[in-house]
Amino acid sequence: MNKNKAIALYSGGLDSILAIKLILEQGIDVIGIIFETPFIAVKNNLLSNNPLGITFIKEDISKEFQNILLNPKYGFGKNINPCIDCRILMYKKAGEVMKRENASFIISGEVLGQRPMSQNKRSLLLISKESGYGQFITRPLSALLLPETEPEKQKIIDRSRLLDIQGRSRKRQIFLAEYYKINNYPAPAGGCKLTEPGFSDRLSDLLVMNKNYSNNDIELLKVGRHFLLGENTKLLVGRNEKENAKILALSAGDDYLLDSHNFKGPISLLRFYGKEKDPIEIDKIIRIASRITAKYCDKDQKTELLDINISNLEKNYNKKIFVQPFTEAEIKNYLI
Repeated sequence: MNKNKAIALYSGGLDSILAIKLILEQGIDVIGIIFETPFIAVKNNLLSNNPLGITFIKEDISKEFQNILLNPKYGFGKNINPCIDCRILMYKKAGEVMKRENASFIISGEVLGQRPMSQNKRSLLLISKESGYGQFITRPLSALLLPETEPEKQKIIDRSRLLDIQGRSRKRQIFLAEYYKINNYPAPAGGCKLTEPGFSDRLSDLLVMNKNYSNNDIELLKVGRHFLLGENTKLLVGRNEKENAKILALSAGDDYLLDSHNFKGPISLLRFYGKEKDPIEIDKIIRIASRITAKYCDKDQKTELLDINISNLEKNYNKKIFVQPFTEAEIKNYLI
């Protein structure tokens, strides 16, 4: 064990930057760990924009997270966000990295009272205990308000140089950022898609249809308008050229793709989950999907019928039909 080395949970936000800074000031080397799941918005410049000059490690915890999402021991927050179970998982993985890297403790930028579910005192202590590495977890920004941890007891770090920040106010963090001349940091935000009500609604429907979701399924939840067209059937409709391109890139061979050749508009993706449907039922759903797609095409008010092209690569299916677009009221029956 190297007493002068720590592992830090790093999100790229100001709190995690400041927590690391406080430990670096005490002459301790820090390795930042960035956790990846389909739900965490890891920014592309997270590593290149490095105001700390430390080494980073990426850890993909998607598979482990899938298990806790389906059955979180400590439940969900306001949406489908198992925050407590998620933090426990992160600290377990950080503990494994700590052992692997021969470090002596773990730090994070958590602030007491900043988040109601996962950062109240009871939750912070519970997360530490359940991770199995509680005695090695120090939260430098709020350490003086929490029990003394092993690296503090062993004088590896000086507890008197840690802080007592609590609550949702960011005044002290902003002051510290100015003091340390840290200028380029993101605005405070959750960064997790699971805390967004709209995304959570989409995910709820997906979990009913397919508990063994793939990363591709999750990425599709992040784009377009979403419609439920019956049991185990989803339609995505692109809102602009960028989303159309992403839907095309994420489409699988057994998806149905819909668009109009004569009218500018969206690319739509129709995906069936579960057992194979009856051909008559598929045709009925395709017609509904076509009328929804037609609703979002640029058309003259006098236009009654629009051409919609439907293709399925795996089934070698190519068909053109003419449909009347749904009205706004009809669309609401299917919109998620």
